[in-house]
Amino acid sequence: MGHASHAYLFHLETDKSVTLQAQLRRRLVSAILDGQIPAGSALPSCRSLARSLKIARNTVVLTYQDLVEEGYLVSRQRSGFFVNPDILRNRAGPAARSTVNNAPVKDDDQRPDWQGRMKRHPSQQHSTVKPMNWADQPYPFIYGQVDQNIFPLSAWRECSRQALSIDSVREWSKDRFTEDDPKLVEQIRTRLLPRRGILASPDEILVTVGAQNALYLLASLLFDARTRFGIEDPGYTDARNIAALRTEHVVGLDVDREGLVVDDSALAGSDYVYVTPSHQFPTTVTMSLARRRGLLAAARRDDFIIIEDDYESEISHTGTPQPALKSLDSQDRVIFIASLSKTLAPGLRFGYMVGPKPLIREARALRRLMLRHPAANNQRTVALFLADGHYDGLLRRLCHAYRDRLLEATAALGKYLPEFSVNAAAGGAALWIKGPPRLDMAAVEAEALKRGVVIESGGIHFHRTDRHPAERIRYCRLGVSSIPIERIEPGIKILAQIVREKLAQS
Repeated sequence: MGHASHAYLFHLETDKSVTLQAQLRRRLVSAILDGQIPAGSALPSCRSLARSLKIARNTVVLTYQDLVEEGYLVSRQRSGFFVNPDILRNRAGPAARSTVNNAPVKDDDQRPDWQGRMKRHPSQQHSTVKPMNWADQPYPFIYGQVDQNIFPLSAWRECSRQALSIDSVREWSKDRFTEDDPKLVEQIRTRLLPRRGILASPDEILVTVGAQNALYLLASLLFDARTRFGIEDPGYTDARNIAALRTEHVVGLDVDREGLVVDDSALAGSDYVYVTPSHQFPTTVTMSLARRRGLLAAARRDDFIIIEDDYESEISHTGTPQPALKSLDSQDRVIFIASLSKTLAPGLRFGYMVGPKPLIREARALRRLMLRHPAANNQRTVALFLADGHYDGLLRRLCHAYRDRLLEATAALGKYLPEFSVNAAAGGAALWIKGPPRLDMAAVEAEALKRGVVIESGGIHFHRTDRHPAERIRYCRLGVSSIPIERIEPGIKILAQIVREKLAQS
């Protein structure tokens, strides 16, 4: 294949986020590894490829030299650049088809029954599903995502750069086996936990891959088929689903304007009770101090453990938040879980768990079997982000932005949907709203998405599906963390039009 014939392989995009050199390198590597440019064949000259792609000759020269250093190409004096035959030597070829008596075996003759082999079917559980294209919609009232315009990207890049210094790389690149980055643990212990009134030693803290990882570790360590697990109803679907993988005894517990109802008859017999006291999920109410003390007293009396998910406590709009349940606990009855997903970024998958030393020791050993530890370079970057004060600055900006957006959303709901009831949120980034009778918010959600408005109907969060089915379908959650404030009122106006249409049809 001659030099010039290779030019058609490469087409570079006008993508400012990726340099032309990086794009060219990616195209060449892909063509070599996919066999489009055969081993040993010559590449176009730097001058001819640059001319055909309308890029600088130096860009091609640097890319070729880079690929020579990494073994993809070999340079021959006065002859040019060639694909290194060794680059494909260790790659397996296509597998030969199985035969019996020289006749091909049909694919389905020997396939195992994978469905029958499954001991669990998590894919069949009911979970919250967010549209993948939510960010492309003009009115994304979606919960749990971040506004990239608020995130301090330059500060994060600087911390990432520090984490990639020679000394830092020497520290985090080696396998820590079961240990977390001591700098991150120290920041959690001295910077994050004291704000929640919690004192903990390093061996009482475990870094997790988000709150779900912590819940899964706990269920794996503490639950069996007889375990009775109490959860707020409505409540967090992932906590309910994780528990349901281990036990059938998942019990919904009532929630009112003060949070979880401390009902002795409902709590009695529980082994574990999962609560979100700072901002109840999904209703957003804050558990009163009296209710917190009552729950701790019930845990002591009936000998159950409380799993406190503090997922959003730091987004507070009313000054000092209520103390964490863990801070009021003197008998090791509370396991504390927190996440940085709602403040930093959900894609980072960072959280932590605080509990008694024997529990953290076993959770650490189990985590080692699952994934060793969360990525050490990311741990160091988060540690630096916390230590340099960027996290505190981000929290202040988030609290101001979310408060203003919630006020805007509440005012727009009062203007366009006065028949809806709205839970006044003391913090966080969402409103829990209830529509009038006969309104199915799941149908409203589906129609709204067609018109660029992303909302989340609330029925999925209820555990006891047999109780008040006509009530459950009336609920909806409006998140404000990702929507610009100027789009809130126009989005709710469109939502109101859809609600009118659905009510007219019912």
